[in-house]
Amino acid sequence: MSETQVQMEQALDRIARAIDRSSSVSVSVQLRGAIEFGIASGELPANARLPSVRAMAARCGLSPVTVNGVYTALQEAGHIEARVGSGTFVSGNGPARAGGAQLRLLDRKIAELVRLGRQCGIGPAELSMRIAIAQPDPRLPMRLLLVGNFHDATEAYAAAIRPVLPDGDTIRAATLSEITARPPEDVDLIVAPRTLRTQVQPLFPELDIVDLTLIPNEATRVALASIPTEARVVGYTYFPSFLTIMKAGIMRFAPHVSDLSMAVRGEEGAEAAIAAADVLIYATGAEYLLDRIRDGQTAFEYRHTPDNQSMRRDLLPAIEAARVAQQEKDAVT
Repeated sequence: MSETQVQMEQALDRIARAIDRSSSVSVSVQLRGAIEFGIASGELPANARLPSVRAMAARCGLSPVTVNGVYTALQEAGHIEARVGSGTFVSGNGPARAGGAQLRLLDRKIAELVRLGRQCGIGPAELSMRIAIAQPDPRLPMRLLLVGNFHDATEAYAAAIRPVLPDGDTIRAATLSEITARPPEDVDLIVAPRTLRTQVQPLFPELDIVDLTLIPNEATRVALASIPTEARVVGYTYFPSFLTIMKAGIMRFAPHVSDLSMAVRGEEGAEAAIAAADVLIYATGAEYLLDRIRDGQTAFEYRHTPDNQSMRRDLLPAIEAARVAQQEKDAVT
């Protein structure tokens, strides 16, 4: 079994264990949200094969009808794809495409350069030498827009990305609600969590979208590992679809915790669960709960950060591909 598939299996095991049949959130919403956020976090890697409907149903203790409905919705949203004769896979239509397009463009340019060199009587050795000493054209600056759900978190994601950007490139943050009415025009490339792709793409039909891969940040991982073993822990989320993947993350980084329950905003019993908790872990967007913390109660945010490996593997090649495409467009016009 490949490393990618091993990673997939481990993530699916955590998702299956995290599904809460006693929650007011339907199991179909839980499963769909868990898979969506698993893809966005990179735990369910692009092009990894998902279990069949029946296998997933057996794994999670759900009906095949429920799982089939979730798979259908995810496929319609572009998160997964069915490949005839092979099965169902996490969609690979994100940033990997940009890298491949960039390399194909490079190959074409090299072929053109070799032909031009021959016409000028220049052989491969001299051509290589000329390439080595050539000065690059001035870099066309790229303007990136990072789209998220919550202002503070999205700003923090942008701040984490800026240090890895090539010189001259910029990134600014905006929430989906801020740009829905009037999408900005001075943008060359969109960056967004995969879960927002279907909402963001219609706003920028001519621009590529790079999927932002998120992982729990270091402070969150340290806080989870530091929870006392005997603590009564409650995880609280603003969005029902985030319940299962948040629970799976807590279980992953705090496996020593045995008393864990989850609550969703507006759910019956949520207030009582929060009041009784020793440790409250709240998802981004639920900071208002801090006003209710009692003496002796610990609370911290379950917060994400962009994955460094994904930024270098996916985002930077996508930026260069967008830069080349824009330069080609400018040359034509």
